[in-house]
Amino acid sequence: MTVIQTMSWRPQYRSSKFRNVYGKVANREHCFDGIPITKNVHDNHFCAVNARFLAIVTESAGGGSFLVIPLEQTGRIEPNYPKVCGHQGNVLDIKWNPFIDNIIASCSEDTSVRIWEIPEGGLKRNMTEALLELHGHSRRVGLVEWHPTTNNILFSAGYDYKVLIWNLDVGEPVKMIDCHTDVILCISFNTDGSLLTTTCKDKKLRVIEPRSGRVLQEANCKNHRVNRVVFLGNMKRLLTTGVSRWNTRQIALWDQEDLSMPLIEEEIDGLSGLLFPFYDADTHMLYLAGKGDGNIRYYEISTEKPYLSYLMEFRSPAPQKGLGVMPKHGLDVSACEVFRFYKLVTLKGLIEPISMIVPRRSDSYQEDIYPMTPGTEPARPCLCLQAFPLPSLDPVLMSLKEGYKKSSKMVFKAPIKEKKSVVVNGIDLLENVPPRTENELLRMFFRQQDEIRRLKEELAQKDIRIRQLQLELKNLRNSPKNC
Repeated sequence: MTVIQTMSWRPQYRSSKFRNVYGKVANREHCFDGIPITKNVHDNHFCAVNARFLAIVTESAGGGSFLVIPLEQTGRIEPNYPKVCGHQGNVLDIKWNPFIDNIIASCSEDTSVRIWEIPEGGLKRNMTEALLELHGHSRRVGLVEWHPTTNNILFSAGYDYKVLIWNLDVGEPVKMIDCHTDVILCISFNTDGSLLTTTCKDKKLRVIEPRSGRVLQEANCKNHRVNRVVFLGNMKRLLTTGVSRWNTRQIALWDQEDLSMPLIEEEIDGLSGLLFPFYDADTHMLYLAGKGDGNIRYYEISTEKPYLSYLMEFRSPAPQKGLGVMPKHGLDVSACEVFRFYKLVTLKGLIEPISMIVPRRSDSYQEDIYPMTPGTEPARPCLCLQAFPLPSLDPVLMSLKEGYKKSSKMVFKAPIKEKKSVVVNGIDLLENVPPRTENELLRMFFRQQDEIRRLKEELAQKDIRIRQLQLELKNLRNSPKNC
């Protein structure tokens, strides 16, 4: 039987190259100012960043929209800056393709998932036409996540309690995972994408094999109500954030092969904001950032007890609504930067970069803090001629010393789609799909009224024609020739 260890909050000093990591806020001229950040209360980051672009979900009327800004275009953003505004409902999540840096996926309250291609140099005008529209959920879609090693495989989780796996080479869902009984809160992959873990409003933590949809492990978290979960690289560990039975914020470490009881639990504080976990597999560092907090705590993870070692805390007076994270190949290795957040400060309309830096005296490349890391090339580039499911492949690694500015040469080609039914696991996902928004409901109502009016007119004309034919038949019978 696994014994729960409640760790003390006092920092345990130990020999670590990351003990003195500190957070450095970018100068005001290197921030992004004047951005109408969304006021949506959905528990997501509303921000996505890669080595070229920063995307932020914005406040808008009459549908959902988000900004896409080139990273070098810092400073104040004009109010009329072009937006991506094709969704008919609020945008709830956005994610950049890890292998093609101008392709971004978005999901919305209008039940759709859309794929957008951002032109070179950013947007010059509003973008309303998506490269690909994916319809399969019957309710709003709250999460999207790209597969970590296979190109053009996208996962979406909706409020219909389903996870759909999309093959973007054909623009169709190839599998549906239907094991949840409530809204899915979080999705996380292991390193090669062979396992998927989810948290759900039904208070259960699940480890799922996405190729078969089979639930391998399941924990009923009554004492630790899980909100977010993250795989800890290749350690075969999961870390969850949640709330204890005393309504205090809490983190728990789990063995992914045995979810009967957490390895350790630690209470953080008594605040109410959701805790977002971020894990860096290269440095084995865990970052905890609370929604509405101004601080970011960070720890070092090990495979041996005590498993979790507190390092330091970055403090800031401005509360964060969400945080975007720069991929490893976009970091500044010359400054010994090991992690970079993009902090959303709603009250100021500000996006603030925060660099986590390892203090070193030497200006040379520090190989001990920059091991080989997953790069911009997929392990499997295309699925269009192959059947799903496929065996998982390890990510293609790259060195940040020589290739950290290297851009991917892959190009996304949208499939030509015909309107037809979408059948997954024997179920037509588009059959009797309800209207997605109030405007769509009104449009559907007026279309039906027009159709009813047209059918009534057609029926009246047929009635007149029938009476005419009856008179002609009567006349023929009464004519002298028939006597």
